[in-house]
Amino acid sequence: MRVHAIQLRTDLSEPIGERIERAAALVASQRKADLVILPELWVQGGFAFESFADTAQEIDGPAVTAMRNAAVSAGIWLHAGSLVLRNADGSLSNTAVMIAPDGSIIAQYAKRHLFGFIGGETTVLTAGENLVTVELPWFTAGLSICYDVRFPEMYRALLDLGSEVFLIPSAWPERRIAHWSLLIRARAVENQAFVVACNGVGKQGEVNLGGCSAIIDPWGVVLAEAGSDEEILIADIDRKLVAKTREIFPVLKDRR
Repeated sequence: MRVHAIQLRTDLSEPIGERIERAAALVASQRKADLVILPELWVQGGFAFESFADTAQEIDGPAVTAMRNAAVSAGIWLHAGSLVLRNADGSLSNTAVMIAPDGSIIAQYAKRHLFGFIGGETTVLTAGENLVTVELPWFTAGLSICYDVRFPEMYRALLDLGSEVFLIPSAWPERRIAHWSLLIRARAVENQAFVVACNGVGKQGEVNLGGCSAIIDPWGVVLAEAGSDEEILIADIDRKLVAKTREIFPVLKDRR
């Protein structure tokens, strides 16, 4: 499976409509990919908490509609990152959306671990409750978002549901980027799974996003890693390596 991770620039100075058009054009151009992934909250901005209520969109709103059309145009499976979604009951959630090549929505995952301690996401969003995996033609993929990566027990649970690759969109700040790089490699090594971790870049108020998106194999080898600018990572990942790794170093069988 060929994966393209689009480390998209999300500056709050760029109007949301223009960013949606730009992201859709980028996605539609990735015709050599099998799977494309975007960052967390690239629509609204990861640290624009105070405006989430105003900028939230419905599942049939402009952002998801544009992503569905782009997936069809490119003929790809698309992890459309995440956006602030306005749910049927009026609540808001940080929700990742998976789209098939025919444009159908095949999965949604609402972020379980909200960042902000006593502020930020926790004040305006509703946490998700469900673990979500997706059956792709090549892999079983476990879905998570950004801050989730600090909670290894969640990835163990996704592993037990059959996950062979973890898809992790993020809006991780530059000042803690060393944690990001360490944690995404740890999630790969301890679960003997691929990790496709797509962070954003750009300035959001006083916060700079840190980039350093990466595609990591089950041994913890970094197959591709981005810098601090907008760019597209490309890597081929093979399901056989997951099975081979778990066979020749069967650490998961020793869990107690």
